[in-house]
Amino acid sequence: MSLLLMPKATAVWLVDNSLLSFLQIGDFCNLHELEVQAIADGEVAIGIVGLDPVANGQLTKEEIERCEADPGERLKIAKSDIPQPVARQKGPRYTPVSKRADKPDAIAWLLRNQPDLSDAQIGRLIGTTKPTINAIRDRTHWNSSNLQPRSPVEVGLCSHQELHDVVVLAATRAAKRNPKETVTTEETPETSISDVVSTLDPTPPEQSFESVQAEPEKKVSKDPVAAAEALFKKMDEPDDNLDEPENNKDDTSGGTLADIWPTKTD
Repeated sequence: MSLLLMPKATAVWLVDNSLLSFLQIGDFCNLHELEVQAIADGEVAIGIVGLDPVANGQLTKEEIERCEADPGERLKIAKSDIPQPVARQKGPRYTPVSKRADKPDAIAWLLRNQPDLSDAQIGRLIGTTKPTINAIRDRTHWNSSNLQPRSPVEVGLCSHQELHDVVVLAATRAAKRNPKETVTTEETPETSISDVVSTLDPTPPEQSFESVQAEPEKKVSKDPVAAAEALFKKMDEPDDNLDEPENNKDDTSGGTLADIWPTKTD
């Protein structure tokens, strides 16, 4: 149902030019019955010129006569033959002249805070062209030194819902293009400090300083007799680096330490 044009002026005309009741006029003009009565008494709508609803095609004479004959009937607005404006679906967004100077600031804000948005999405959201977007991105715009990034919602170039829908759509497309880069924290294994240290230090973490210090002692035999024999054998071996005559060598390898130092046996 189309809305009535200038309802109070229409009510003034109906009060002056018809026999309709106050209730019928109030119902048609979306006014209270007492307000229509006040218009008839000259207390309300003083100075308002009546608007003929028949002349502008909102009522017909037959409709008025029908309701005048029966006070219980209600007026019905006539269907207009004038084509209704259709919302434009394609093409650049219209921007008022007073807000066109704020477009570069909004573009700079989107390029800095919403890098996932494509140039086509920014152009449809704000109503600009790709050369302007590239000039602001490359800092070759004629007014790039004076640009102050501001949200397009703040400057009134779009609504918050429109900006939210475009950002969500861009994030969804980016996630589909690069699924491997969107890794959550639950999928990454936790690395402890001990694991990092173990990769850097070749010494295993279970090996303490005391165990490392005790390693040379394990190589030394606990038997004193065997240790002494090994020591004397090293002393008896000839040294190739020394040029000494063979007759000066002492022949001390005649016996073992067991013959010289007998061990006690129970």
